[in-house]
Amino acid sequence: MFMKRAIYGVAVAFFLVACSPVLNRGLMHQGAREFSLTHLQETPEVFEGKLFILGGLIYETKLLEQGSQIEAIFVPVDSYGYLKAETHREGRFLATYSKSKGILDPLIYKRGREITLAGEFIGLRKGKIDEMEYVYPVFDIKEIYLWREERDYYGYYYPYYYPYYGPYPYWYDPWWGRPYSGPYLPPPW
Repeated sequence: MFMKRAIYGVAVAFFLVACSPVLNRGLMHQGAREFSLTHLQETPEVFEGKLFILGGLIYETKLLEQGSQIEAIFVPVDSYGYLKAETHREGRFLATYSKSKGILDPLIYKRGREITLAGEFIGLRKGKIDEMEYVYPVFDIKEIYLWREERDYYGYYYPYYYPYYGPYPYWYDPWWGRPYSGPYLPPPW
């Protein structure tokens, strides 16, 4: 009887942890998640001061006199703050983090890392992507979550890791019927 209750308790705990948002619940309920960056760029005055929940793929992190600044590619999020992988990535945005709150170290918040943040829309800023003029929506970060980097079996980082494949070369695993990237091992007989 005790064992059944213990297993049930552990299962409930895992369920609650799996269904918890990555950011503060209050911010998640206040912030808008269903929006378009192009709509913000067309009518910024309507959205100024509003809270948004958004995800991103970091392009660059800079330390400025005022604090930290992240340039990221916009990725929509679901109701828990998880990035929607199957969606179209629409554009870029800037997210600022005041020096009084701390710094976002460029070695940790580096290119290719994924983030989810709650940010207040503060306006637009003109900039360049290579030689092209671009108007960035700018958000003041209220809370940020840095997603874990995925690693394969050998410790290499792959942002889009598929669990059955590691670094080249691939071998066929005769026991499980799938590609195998570890060292070739002869059959046990």
